Amino acid sequence: MTTALLVAALLMGFFGSPHCLGMCGGLVTAFGLSMKDVSPAKRRALVATYHLGRLSSYALLGLVAGLIGTTVLEPLMRGNNMPRILLGLVLVFVGVTMLGAPFLSKLERYGMRFWQYLSPLRQKVFPLNTFPRALSAGLLWGFLPCGLVYGALLIAVVAHNPLSGAALMFVFGLGTVPMLVATHETVGWLRNKIGRFRLRQMNGALMVVSGMAIIVVPLVMANMHSGHDMSTMHSDHMQMSDSQMMDMPMHGTMDGSMNNSSHSATTTDTDTHDHHDMSQMNHDMTPAMADTMDHSMHDMNNKSSEADMKNNQDAMIENAE
Repeated sequence: MTTALLVAALLMGFFGSPHCLGMCGGLVTAFGLSMKDVSPAKRRALVATYHLGRLSSYALLGLVAGLIGTTVLEPLMRGNNMPRILLGLVLVFVGVTMLGAPFLSKLERYGMRFWQYLSPLRQKVFPLNTFPRALSAGLLWGFLPCGLVYGALLIAVVAHNPLSGAALMFVFGLGTVPMLVATHETVGWLRNKIGRFRLRQMNGALMVVSGMAIIVVPLVMANMHSGHDMSTMHSDHMQMSDSQMMDMPMHGTMDGSMNNSSHSATTTDTDTHDHHDMSQMNHDMTPAMADTMDHSMHDMNNKSSEADMKNNQDAMIENAE
């Protein structure tokens, strides 16, 4: 459970506390009258005690709500986006009720029946002159039917675990404490400010916007991320295709260059080897053999010259005829 959800529960309790005065005002007055014979110091301690009992009841209800969400809803929503979507829907629903929609009024009527069932127990805690009685009164007070409490319990259902649900409801109860422990003058001032600036409606609108953001923003981000991945894959594919097209002639040119280089190297080696053989042959010849070869070459040149002269003479005779 995130800190933002705890803050939302706290603000929900605080800005919804004028509604608590309407539901709980009579009960707070009855508690105060039952403590008229105690000292001021003990009176403050008894007030803190029955509020602690009330917050304990909220935490117990949140524990049960979180347990229901964990055992019933979580197996159905494992491996998908439903937990986030359900949380967003719950926040939107609670926000709309804080804006004035009477969605939970019928549920309050059912809760009133249970509250009437607890009437014999409630009568036994008066007067609130001891700490056990004050704690018991607070524990019973937590079951007073209240649409705002039911809305907070819906959020506790979609919390991550039962302990988170208990913590969320406890923090929600803390938000309602200032209005319920304030003096008459302070209560009037708080109610005037909250009503004048429409803080309850503003908080409801904020919860609606938060719920919609929880639902929509991750889906939009996921679609944008998916589109970016597809574009990246297409770009990589195009780059790979271009690289392959460029590599194909390069490979052929490289292979041809290598073959030409090999052929040139082979030809050079052959020429070098022949030149070496001729040099070795010239080196191995004796002076007499060299002189004989020179005479032979001279005779061959003379014979070739005589043959050329004879051919020229024959050609001239033919032309003359």
